Amino acid sequence: MSDTTGSRSSNTPPPGCPAHGSAVQLGGLEYQQTPSQLYRTMRRDHGAVAPVFLDGDIPAWLVLGYPEVSYVTSHDELFARDSRRWNQWPNIPADWPLMPFVGYQPSVLFTEGPEHQRRAGVITQALEGVDQFELARECQSIAEQLIASFGGSGQTELMGTYAHALPARAVLWMCGMPQGSADTEQLVDDLRISLDAGEGDDPVAAYMRVGARIMQLVKEKRDRPGPDVTSRMLQDPAGLTDEEIVQDLISVIAAAQQPTANWICNTLRLLLTDERFAVNVSGGRVSVGDALNEVLWLDTPTQNFIGRWAVRDTQLGGRLIREGDCLVLGLAAANTDPQIWPESHVGAENSSHLSFSNGEHRCPYPAPLLADVMARTAVETLLERLPDLVLGVDPSELTWRPSIWMRGLNSLPVQFTPAVH
Repeated sequence: MSDTTGSRSSNTPPPGCPAHGSAVQLGGLEYQQTPSQLYRTMRRDHGAVAPVFLDGDIPAWLVLGYPEVSYVTSHDELFARDSRRWNQWPNIPADWPLMPFVGYQPSVLFTEGPEHQRRAGVITQALEGVDQFELARECQSIAEQLIASFGGSGQTELMGTYAHALPARAVLWMCGMPQGSADTEQLVDDLRISLDAGEGDDPVAAYMRVGARIMQLVKEKRDRPGPDVTSRMLQDPAGLTDEEIVQDLISVIAAAQQPTANWICNTLRLLLTDERFAVNVSGGRVSVGDALNEVLWLDTPTQNFIGRWAVRDTQLGGRLIREGDCLVLGLAAANTDPQIWPESHVGAENSSHLSFSNGEHRCPYPAPLLADVMARTAVETLLERLPDLVLGVDPSELTWRPSIWMRGLNSLPVQFTPAVH
C-alpha cells in the first residue's frame, strides 16, 4: 500500500465531520521510521480514536486504544467488514492506491454474518488438517535449500533471499503446489510482486497471474485431490464454488506470506541488534521464542488494518462515529497502549497482543500457530546453520519500508563464515 506524504491544502474539514479539521495525515517519513512516536502524539492530542486522512485526503478514524480495538473487532453488528457500506465511495477515484485493500471482493475477507461463518469455517477445517510437525520438517527443508543457495558466499540480503521466499514456498506446499517446479517458483515471485512490488514491477499483472494459477490448482485438485488445504476446501460439505475457493485461497496465501516474512525479518533484526539476545543467539533456541513474541508486541508485521465500516451512528472512545465511516484498526498502537503497559515494559511472555486481530474476523485458528511454526523454524534453522551470523551494516543504516500498513525492513544485509558443503 502506498502512503501520502503531502498535507491538506486547507484546514477545511469534510462536511459533517468537525473532528477532521485537526486530522492527522497517515504517511510521511516520521511515520515510516518511528511510528510509535506518532502514535504517542496522536494519543495525547486525540485520545483512543483519532481522526486521520488516508491517501488523497479521504477521512477515516484510526483506533489506537487496546480496549477500543478489542471492542470494534468483537462487535461485528456495529463495525462490519463489507466495504460497500463506506460513505466515502463518491469521493474515491478508480485508481485510488488503497483500492486493492478496500474494493469489495467476493472473498471471506468482506463477508459478514452466516456467510462469513460458512467461509471461515471451511478455511479453519482445511488448516486444522495441516500436521504441524510435517510443516516444521518442510520449512526446515526449504530453509536449508535457501541457505545452501547463498551459504558459500559469506554474505547475503536476508529479506530477498530468505525471509520472503520461505513462507511463500511453505504456504504453497500446504496448498498442494509441487515443490521445486519452475511453475511454483514463478508463483512465489508473482506473490512477492503482487504484495510488495519493487521498482519496475507490475503488481496488477502479477496478481492476475496468481489468480489464474490458483484457479488452475483448484481445477487440478478437483480432479486429483491430495492431503492438502485446497483439496480439503473442495471436499468440505459447505460446497464452496471454485471461484469462492480461489478468492479464499488467495486471502490465506497473502495473509501467510507477507506478514510472516516481515515477522521473520523483524525477529532476526532484534536478535542481531539487541544485546539482551546476543548471549543466547549462538545456542539458537534459548531466546528465539521470546524474540518472536516481543516483535509481535513492538514491531508487529501488520501495523494497521483497513478496515471496519460503521453499521449505524455510534460512539467509540468519546467520538461520534457516523454510519458508513471507515475505521482503521491500529494494531501496533493498541499493542503499545500505555493503559496495558503502564511502565512501557512489554512482557515478552504475554501473548495477548492484537497482532492476529481479534473477534470473528481474526486470523482463523490455527493460522497463527502455523505462522509461528514457519517463523520459528526459519529463524532457528538459520542460526543453527550460520552460527556466527552478524549484521552486515551498522544497525542505524537499517531502514523500514515506506508503509503505514506493514512493518518490514527494506533489506537485512548479513555476513557469516562461508558454509562448506
